[in-house]
Amino acid sequence: MATHAHLAAKLLRDAATFFRNVGAQNPPLKEQMDDNASVYDQVADLVENDPMGELDIGDAEASART
Repeated sequence: MATHAHLAAKLLRDAATFFRNVGAQNPPLKEQMDDNASVYDQVADLVENDPMGELDIGDAEASART
């Protein structure tokens, strides 16, 4: 049975594929779409390999609370 983390990772990888497809069809956007896809793939890896892991985002976390 798949876990929520596995489902989340699959959705993130599918989104990465979507971005790559958009970039392939729109050369002016290709670099940006490939960058987006890479981020989604990296987050999918994090969710899959360490679903309870924490991310140190520094001051951004404190700013979000204010």
